[in-house]
Amino acid sequence: MGPMIKKHTLVLSFRSKLCDTSTEECGRSCGRAGLLKLSADSNQRSSQVTWQKILPDGERTVATDNLHFGQRVDPYFSGKVEFRDAGLQNTSILIRNLTEQDEGRYRCMFNTYPDGALTATICLNVHELHEPVLHVRESNSSEEVVVSCSATGRPAPTVTITLPHQDLNFFHNSSVSVRNNNSTVTVTKTAVLSRRHDNSTQVTCTVGVAYGVHKEVFKMIPEVKKSGVNSSSRSRTSIIILSALTTCGIITAVVFLWRRHKPQNRSI
Repeated sequence: MGPMIKKHTLVLSFRSKLCDTSTEECGRSCGRAGLLKLSADSNQRSSQVTWQKILPDGERTVATDNLHFGQRVDPYFSGKVEFRDAGLQNTSILIRNLTEQDEGRYRCMFNTYPDGALTATICLNVHELHEPVLHVRESNSSEEVVVSCSATGRPAPTVTITLPHQDLNFFHNSSVSVRNNNSTVTVTKTAVLSRRHDNSTQVTCTVGVAYGVHKEVFKMIPEVKKSGVNSSSRSRTSIIILSALTTCGIITAVVFLWRRHKPQNRSI
């Protein structure tokens, strides 16, 4: 289960003079609210504004604003959709807590005089992006580390691993995508990095989906300390050898003293 997404209100506006049919595409994050907004030409008198959602099998009326009967939201969208701008020249509806089911095409139709029905369409794309996860682990060689970064989103997120130093390279780059049951996609990128001997290295993972939504994490990779490792190894070896020689010397001395003071058998 992904992290809970906070609810926010985010304005999504599209203005048109509605002289003919027009289309606008835009995207918003899951859990947020989308405000769909349209304006009619001030020279056109409107008697009714109708918002519809375009479905594969036809259209479904979302809300209407009538000159004589006022505003009405279809019971199916009750609690989900509400009018924000009151008026037949400027109209907007707020869709709360966007989910995947809210994605699609919305049509706004002005019934005007004398031009008749003027329409515009907004294509609402709902995207989702969770926090990326960056892992750094040792490889079989002390000179290398394995870096992996994964992100889950909808549509499939892009995953990019970057380094601040141009003299460092990634080897064996690989990328795997897994489609989840909730229509999100998890993308994992893995690479092997050669470690530096003189300094620590910062590795950065940047993930993103359409409409400019990006997230970033980073970790530090410590430098290789070969000299310290060799020195420590030599010290341990020296201690072991010295201990062994000392033990042998003590045993030799004990044997020598024992033989020297051993009583001699006398013949009668």
